[in-house]
Amino acid sequence: MVMGFNIILVGILIGVVVIGILFSVKLKKVKHELFAIFLIAVLLIGVFSFVMAFKGKNISIKNVNDLGKAVKIYFSWFGNAANNVKMITAQVVKMNWQGNKTA
Repeated sequence: MVMGFNIILVGILIGVVVIGILFSVKLKKVKHELFAIFLIAVLLIGVFSFVMAFKGKNISIKNVNDLGKAVKIYFSWFGNAANNVKMITAQVVKMNWQGNKTA
């Protein structure tokens, strides 16, 4: 009777270890996939921001002087975008989120 219980206990323990290993491998794979998705999102946001920053401007980066102008334009645009996000966030925080209290 004790021998059968030990075999069942060892079987359960081996099963738990195998499931733990499989879960660990799967978790690593998921972490790598999430990191890849994050990098793709950062790349797409970067490309989008460059397109928006230089939209309607005739920019050439054939020499160092033009490249410096392009960098100034991009960081000026990026700074304005960050300032706009800050202002919108401040306005959202100031809003009355209580609703109507008629009671």
